[in-house]
This record gives sequence, C-alpha cells and structure tokens, in this order.
Amino acid sequence: MKTNLLVAIKNIVESPISDINSHYSSSNRMNNMGETLELYIKDVFCNSLAMDSNEKNMAFNKYFAYTGNQNNPPDIIIKNGDAIEVKKIESNSGIALNSSYPKDKIYSDNPMLTKDCRECEDWQEKDILYIIGKVQENNVKSLWFVYGDCYAANKETYERVKNKISSGLHELPNIELAETNELGRVNRVDPLGITYLRIRGMWGIENPNKVFDYINPIKSEKFYLNAILLNSKYNSFPESDRKSLENLHDKVSIKDVKIKSPNNPTKLLDAKLISFNL
Repeated sequence: MKTNLLVAIKNIVESPISDINSHYSSSNRMNNMGETLELYIKDVFCNSLAMDSNEKNMAFNKYFAYTGNQNNPPDIIIKNGDAIEVKKIESNSGIALNSSYPKDKIYSDNPMLTKDCRECEDWQEKDILYIIGKVQENNVKSLWFVYGDCYAANKETYERVKNKISSGLHELPNIELAETNELGRVNRVDPLGITYLRIRGMWGIENPNKVFDYINPIKSEKFYLNAILLNSKYNSFPESDRKSLENLHDKVSIKDVKIKSPNNPTKLLDAKLISFNL
C-alpha cells in the first residue's frame, strides 16, 4: 500500500483534530508546536492518529522512505512518492524558508540534501508538497497543501540570483573565499586570520492565502484546509483514492480552477482546489 495527499486529506476530514497539542499531550518528546505539527502530518498520511508510539514507528517505516530534520529539507519522503516540507506559521505572514529557496521539484543532486536522503531509495527527481500549518494557542487554524510546481518557479530562476551573488563576492579584492554550500564564506578577515564571515541566504515566500486569493479558497474562523495541485498530478493518484475523496462530496469541495504559472503568470494552468472546513 502507498499513501499520498488524497489519503491524508481523507483522514483529516474523517477525523478532524484542531487542538493537536492536547492530542499529543501524553508524548514527552513534543518540545514545540513545530514538532507536534510535523508528527500530526505524518499521522494523517499514515492513518496512525490513534496508534501508540511503537505502532506509529511501524507505520512510518511502512510508508516513508526518509524523515529528515529542520536543517536538512525535506522533512519527509514517501516511499516511491512525493517529498514533503512542513512549515508552521502563527499568522498570515510570509513563509520563512531560510537557506533553501522554494522548489518546484526536488532533485537528488541538490548539495543541501543529506547522504541518507539522496540514498533512501533510487530516485533523481520528486514532486515536492509544501504543507503550511497556521497554529495559534495550540490549535491548528488552517492547513495549506501546495505542490511546488504550482507555487515556485523552476530552479534556474533562483540559482541565477544565488550564483550572481556568489560570483560577485569573487570580484571583491583582497579577500580569501572558502568553498561552501552557502552564498559565500570569507576566511581570515582580521590580521590574526582567526575571524571568518558566513554569508547565508534567507529565502521566504508569500503565504498561499495571498498567492491564491484570486481562486477564492475556503476560509473559516475555526479551521479550514485548502490543497492546490495540477490536474495531471490529481489524475496520477490511484483511482480508488480519488473516488474515496470524491465520495465525501458532502464535506469536501473539489473544484477545477485556473492558476497562474509560476514561470509565466500570463499562462494559466489547469488545477484542482480541494477544500474542507469546520
């Protein structure tokens, strides 16, 4: 068996939990709401909300090829499936991506990936799903599920800016640069040669609430969920998963929409907007 976005949404609709802190209160390893949100996302993909810790570990092993950490995206790779990046926010402001620029796809040759991530299975390219959870006072107020190819431009767009900044550093006279995966590193800044300067990118992207406001996504004071994916991606999921979600039509809205291409906003892409609210 495999899991995917449609399975996760169905599990949320059938067992909605807004107060995730209370749900996981018995777990001593939940140090912050970011970790709690990520565990919740793992549970909805594995249908393991009601399982104990040992059962969860077995479920995660069954469905996931890789689970990472905050410093090395992605957070999750589904076995023979998508990569997932989970972001917790507390308002409708932009999303901090830190040193990792937004991605339409994820590639195994990305130097920011760990060796374990690159070798978790035989892969070169994966779709990436951004999951943005707005959490306030221990409650999940909203969840956005947005595929990278609906949200971010191709990697050349960001690499061009990154490389331009890095190459500009090499044009500065009388500085000693070192190899780095960051934008740059200057060594031996002071006469003793003991000070160095790390130059890091701090990437961010606008909140989906703002980016996709023109397609009228569902919003609610209590809780709402919106998912954006191309029609081609939706149709790539097993028919049984599509039918299971579509059969919840009294609770879930699935609409055909046109979204702006991240690479050319004058071009409109055929997409699905999946919505649910309490």
